[in-house]
Formats: sequence, structure tokens, C-alpha cells
Amino acid sequence: MKLYALNMIQPVGDPPPPEVLDKVMAEIAEIRHDLQREESWVFGRGFHGPEASTMVRCRGDEVVATDGPWTEGKEHIGGITIIQVEDLDAALKVAARFCKATGLPMEVRPFQGEV
Repeated sequence: MKLYALNMIQPVGDPPPPEVLDKVMAEIAEIRHDLQREESWVFGRGFHGPEASTMVRCRGDEVVATDGPWTEGKEHIGGITIIQVEDLDAALKVAARFCKATGLPMEVRPFQGEV
């Protein structure tokens, strides 16, 4: 089994209105339930917007923390789901379910090593 991060890519800005968001969240809950039943679910959670980010960098011997995201953009990683599945094909199928439920793109990224 391999671990994959499914990164949900969201546009910067306000979330959809409740009548849209409620339906999306119900579909996401169904996907999570299915993954838990299949013992593929590891972890998942949404992020605050990029404005809540803090960057920590080394500048010589000094460590500096600054407000803001690593990079400015029109999109950001809005949430992450970690799954444990057989292979990339299985991870892509899960990502496709999230895409269909949310209308948002998903980045599928494997973790190094085996579980």
C-alpha cells in the first residue's frame, strides 16, 4: 500500500454560497465515509486561506518568520486528504470523485517510501 496526498486546489476568494457549499460538503462526507469503510482514509482537513500562512526562512544564522503565503497566486491548496491505496491508479480514482463533487482540481502526490 502507498500513501498519497490529495491536495484540493481552490481559487482565492469567498467560498460558494451555502446552497452550493452544503451539497459539496455532503458529497465530500460521503467520499470520506466510503474511504473509511475501505480502510483507505488516513487524514483530511481543510486549510485556512493563504492569508493565514506564515513562512519561516533561514537568513544566515538568523531564522525569520514573515506573514503570508510562500507564493502569491490566484489559487491555493485549500485542503488535504491523505489516503492509503494500492497504487497511483487507485489514488487517481479517489481524486476523480473529489473533482466531480467539488468541481475543483486535485493534485495527487505520492509520499516517498512504502507503508
